[in-house]
Amino acid sequence: MVSKNISHPILFIFLVSCNFSCSSAQTWIRAGYWYTGSDFPLPEVNSALFTHLICAFANVNFSTYQLSTPSAHEQNFSSFTDIVKRKNPSITTLLSIWNGKAATTQLILGQRANFSVLSKMLENPSNRKSFIESSINVARRYGFQGIDLLWPWLNTASYMINMEKLLDEWRAAVTSEARNSDLPRLTLTMAVRYIPTFESLIYPVESMKRNLDWAHVVAYDYHLHLKENVTGAYAALYDHSSYVNTDYGIKQWLNYSFPASKLVLGLPYHSYAWTIANPKDNNGIGAPASGFAVTKDGSMSYKLIKWYTRSYGGLIAYNDTYVVNYCTVGSTWINFDDVEAIRSKIAYVKAKKLLGTNVFQVGNDDEIWALSRAAQEEGNDHEKKPRLLLVIVLSVTSVVILIAFVVCFWQRELLKTRGMIVLGRSRSTSTSAVDSDAPNLKVYRFSSLKVATNNFSSENKLGEGGWIWSRLQG
Repeated sequence: MVSKNISHPILFIFLVSCNFSCSSAQTWIRAGYWYTGSDFPLPEVNSALFTHLICAFANVNFSTYQLSTPSAHEQNFSSFTDIVKRKNPSITTLLSIWNGKAATTQLILGQRANFSVLSKMLENPSNRKSFIESSINVARRYGFQGIDLLWPWLNTASYMINMEKLLDEWRAAVTSEARNSDLPRLTLTMAVRYIPTFESLIYPVESMKRNLDWAHVVAYDYHLHLKENVTGAYAALYDHSSYVNTDYGIKQWLNYSFPASKLVLGLPYHSYAWTIANPKDNNGIGAPASGFAVTKDGSMSYKLIKWYTRSYGGLIAYNDTYVVNYCTVGSTWINFDDVEAIRSKIAYVKAKKLLGTNVFQVGNDDEIWALSRAAQEEGNDHEKKPRLLLVIVLSVTSVVILIAFVVCFWQRELLKTRGMIVLGRSRSTSTSAVDSDAPNLKVYRFSSLKVATNNFSSENKLGEGGWIWSRLQG
């Protein structure tokens, strides 16, 4: 009886600790894109700094709606998973699908695109089926563990409705494929706008909640010189003069009941250079501008920004109102995320209890991976407290279980030594463990009593007939 009673609290504590362990072990996402057409060699990617890496981009055929990879980059797709796992065997790799072509540029600029292969795919069930089956086959063929859809510029009601259908069908297909093949289910992710609405349209939030492992928010490219004639904080975390900022967008996603545990914040490792009319506008934000600078389209990687500011001078300052860095070199003005901005944004992610971060794109970091290392350090700090608490709980649980086991074992041994029951007196001398000063006591062993009572049957209760005594005597 003692051992049984003790086992219940042991089991309870064990189950609670296991449940706590599982809930505390949720992965902090540190994801990032690597573009197969970039000049940054894949073997040089420090995959140890990430939990997920996304290979970009697979294309969609205009007539079959099946996936294809650029022939010039075929080797990059086929070797991606193998190469990044050399430095980080536990990393998860995903294949990204992009809307692509000129239509995407139009949508980024807020213009309505007349044609998009993905929009055509959405319209027809058979087209969606072809796309879904192909995406799964291509991902498996190249050894990817998930699929990512980069299409955050849905701007018609039919897009929103059909996207809901696509996500439902996609999730059902990847679940079925995993069940039938005994392979781990493919992760399913999607890039989304910084807010869940576009004019009067709303993302299919319920379908996204059901079907996506996470959605990563494109929290950058808010202001571009291609459509504005004043400088703007392209990745502002806050902006008290406008709704176009990350904080506002995240709050909107949460207000529409999208779970924080499925939101991943996009971090840009790129920025833009502007030509400003008056270099004395040191803060630069909102200053009159005449277009882009430095590169042919004004875009600059963080690596290039660091080189440019070292080479041409200019004081880098941090604007905590918007949480961005900026630098003026002559008439050239650049705002960008430096290590300080990255840390502030990750602190924001933790405060909002989001799932993690996603970088666009990893090859834009500097030579020492300063941005990614800062993101990793901040992310590790996020995981330290739950892990420490988990260690404490498991340690205490182990001690409690050990003590309970010792008590249980001691009680069993004690019962064994007392397994002889005194039923009456006898003139014979006992050699048992009973006190030798009581020679007139008759001693019976537990095994004898068990046989005499027919395994303690209720029909043979002591004191109800007296025949048990005679049976023992006989």
